[in-house]
Amino acid sequence: MTTTRPLCILIAAMGGEGGGVLTGWIVDAAERAGYPVQSTSIPGVAQRTGATTYYIEIWPEKTTQRPVMCLNPMPGQVDVMIASEFVEAGRAIANGYVSPDRTLLIASTHRIFAVAEKSAMADGRYDVTKLFRAAKDHARQTVLFDMDQAAKDAGSILNAVLLGALAGSGALPLPAQAFEDGIRAEGKAVESNLAGFRFGLSHGEGEIAARAAVLSTLPPAAAVPSLADRIARLPLAVQKFAAEGIKRLIDYQGVDYARLYLDRLDTIVKLGDEALANETARHLALRMSFEDVIRVAQLKLKPERFSAIEREQRVRPDQPYTVADFMKPGVEEIASLLPPMLAQRIIALCDRRGWTEKLHVGMTVQSNRIGGYLKLRALAGLRGWRPRSFRYAEEQQRIEDWLDLIRRAAALDTAFAREIVDCARLIKGYGDTFKRGAGNFERIRARIILPALDGRIPPAQASDALVQARTAALADPDGQSLGNMLGEFEASLRQSLPHAAE
Repeated sequence: MTTTRPLCILIAAMGGEGGGVLTGWIVDAAERAGYPVQSTSIPGVAQRTGATTYYIEIWPEKTTQRPVMCLNPMPGQVDVMIASEFVEAGRAIANGYVSPDRTLLIASTHRIFAVAEKSAMADGRYDVTKLFRAAKDHARQTVLFDMDQAAKDAGSILNAVLLGALAGSGALPLPAQAFEDGIRAEGKAVESNLAGFRFGLSHGEGEIAARAAVLSTLPPAAAVPSLADRIARLPLAVQKFAAEGIKRLIDYQGVDYARLYLDRLDTIVKLGDEALANETARHLALRMSFEDVIRVAQLKLKPERFSAIEREQRVRPDQPYTVADFMKPGVEEIASLLPPMLAQRIIALCDRRGWTEKLHVGMTVQSNRIGGYLKLRALAGLRGWRPRSFRYAEEQQRIEDWLDLIRRAAALDTAFAREIVDCARLIKGYGDTFKRGAGNFERIRARIILPALDGRIPPAQASDALVQARTAALADPDGQSLGNMLGEFEASLRQSLPHAAE
């Protein structure tokens, strides 16, 4: 019993865009390569209410016996969906022809407005960010760019660029030469069509290759389909940082924690701003791999750390050396490993007695000697305990609050949201460094971010203030410069917006 099935291609194109010619090129290339192929078409409706659709099935094995193929596409059974305009891609998604486990979506992102959009009393245009979001959520892979403009730049027409993108995607068992031969055989506008085809070919090859390159960097644990497939569905601009984040967080806490990272990142990607998602992907990975006693031990045991020390100190292969790590954990660092309720009681007691700043455990650990190595290994081995610790619970709440601020800000102004993302730069390290950074962020949150979200400060003005506040906080970790900046900002705000500080 054979399990071979046909490759199903659905094309949605409007009048004058050469959908029939595109179909002919694909059919001709398949026939030239010796594959059984069949095509059908359904005419569209006038006035931009529906595109003409062309359906192609290619049997991926060369055979002398003619296989039986379908005449119509079935939802969930389409391997390649080609749309000549972005709303047509949206129609295909809505009709179930694009599925995340199977479909490669190739679509031009340019718009030709429908009658309903142009005749609306107000701005009736469809929200393109929702279309991008739907494409990323519903397709297995995407090749999306403005192919109409590319065709104009190449002196060609849209269908040639679409054909090139299909050839470059590698979705069909057909070489690019077979498509070029078909264009030449047709004998019409050969040079311009070849120019458009080659532009689409390079773009399709580049996008698919870039995605493959990102996935190839994942460690074996991250290569499980549930993670690799999710990264592949992210916008290409976000994938690199997301893949690095996955690697970092698998090393930090394991695959489930990396999956939580993608869950959180998805909530930002769905906002539709790639720059915002890209920056969030980078900072979220850093925030989720916060430094605690366990992480410090993990990092000190990294083989690449010892290699770097040997290079910097020019240690010869036969030369013995010692790495002495000076550690001085305080009450809060030690208590942070305990369950939340117990840790809070110990920290509160030490604060009341004035012990917090006085109690420290100073030690010198020779990390490349057996005794020191075993001490650090014992601390790093607490990784499995980390999710039960006070510091973990505290940081997860801080991260969720930060992401909520980003989402709320994005509803007002994406530039404002991006500045909130960048405030993550303030929170780093552990011990006193972490406390100062987190304290500075809380001051900025209370005096700039929350008032802006409540409508008391215009988002554009809040964005400028965040840049200044962040610069002041980074220049002076003790917070004096930040305090001066916030005071001056609020004074100027009272003058320009009398009700803003109420």
